[in-house]
Amino acid sequence: MKTIIFATTNADKMREIRSKLPEYDFKSMAEAGIDIDIDETGATFEENAAIKAETIMKICNTTVVADDSGLEIDYLDKAPGVMSARYLGHDTSYDYKNAKILEQLEGVPDKKRTARFVCAMAVAFPGRDTVTVRGTIEGIIAHKISGNNGFGYDPIFYVPELEKTTAELSLEEKNKISHRGKALEKIKTILEEMQ
Repeated sequence: MKTIIFATTNADKMREIRSKLPEYDFKSMAEAGIDIDIDETGATFEENAAIKAETIMKICNTTVVADDSGLEIDYLDKAPGVMSARYLGHDTSYDYKNAKILEQLEGVPDKKRTARFVCAMAVAFPGRDTVTVRGTIEGIIAHKISGNNGFGYDPIFYVPELEKTTAELSLEEKNKISHRGKALEKIKTILEEMQ
């Protein structure tokens, strides 16, 4: 089985990826011995994913998958958007970010709390054009932090059809409906076509 590097240092993300596509041997940057900071200078999720995938592919000369994902809140003009990881400062905890978002939406009714998780993924192949895909999940911002599963903004992202936040879902449940799960399904198709 050919090793594919997934350009991330996030262990939670790697767990989701391996659970969704167990037939591939994904290695994180740390597992592949890569320790670099990549400037995410793109204006879109797709641009940032491509920057990460292509940067690592040039270093390793092998197939690399990268993602850029985040939360878009309509009431906040789609913030935090591409700045989701760096929202309110690079080293700010998600506990603080989540509390701050709830504060910003205090008193805002559900119909105006619409939001989505977006995940753009890029696959960079040596000698071929980079391919990008996108997956999304629609929901609303909850009125309180709830759930211990997931990570990031999961405890405040409420999925009305399931009556749960994404932090209240099991990994299997989340992978079936999540933005990352949907993007990984598309990535799987691309990887199969390229073999």
